Amino acid sequence: MSFIDMSLSDIVKRQYEFKLRAFLGVFTSMVGIQLISILFSLSGVYSVGTGTSTGVSITVSYFSADMIIIFTIIWIFITSVLITTKAFRYDDFTFVANRLSSNMANILFLLTASLIGGASAVLSGFLLKVITFFFGDIVYGTGNSLMEAPAEFFMGMTAVILYMILFASLGYLAGIIVQLHSVFIFLLPAVAIGLGIFFGIRNEGEMGKRLFDFIFSEPSLVTFVIKILVLSAISFTAAVFLSNRMEVRN
Repeated sequence: MSFIDMSLSDIVKRQYEFKLRAFLGVFTSMVGIQLISILFSLSGVYSVGTGTSTGVSITVSYFSADMIIIFTIIWIFITSVLITTKAFRYDDFTFVANRLSSNMANILFLLTASLIGGASAVLSGFLLKVITFFFGDIVYGTGNSLMEAPAEFFMGMTAVILYMILFASLGYLAGIIVQLHSVFIFLLPAVAIGLGIFFGIRNEGEMGKRLFDFIFSEPSLVTFVIKILVLSAISFTAAVFLSNRMEVRN
């Protein structure tokens, strides 16, 4: 029996450090997914061209990290779901812990993964530009980069990291719900598709457009940050509350 009285913060810190070491494979998979998404982006997001009667033609191709960001968002969502499974939860029993400390350590890990994933996804755009410049037929290139527009660059990176946090919280909530009962494996996708159809046809898609604009088209950075943080906090809090209804380890 130990006479050391450990505080909640000490337990969370140890669990968090353990998860960073134990889940290194998660970040390895992130690198692989981002490399694959770079390959998909080599042909450009879209291109337009024009020609003249003299045989001169000009093609303008648009390259961006959009595909990389989308793939990374899918990665953080899946990671958030997987971290709620029994195989991952039982790792916490190597510590003197409770549900609260386990959830807090998981959330800290997901916030770290969101930060790394979001930053690396945006920075991968530089690698994409380098590859297309040296191995493509690019004659002239321009765009908003760190050196050309640092303010816009860091605002964009902040937005991507916040989206990672939002989808991490949604994935964590979805994973906890699925762990409550296996029926939700089929029920949650059905509900998501049903809501998508409902918002899509309601008032000729007006509700869906308002919801999309509310999350993805906020012009004010401060308001956008508040929205995403509040939505993420609600999702994480709901996940913590629901996890208390889960059975203990057999």
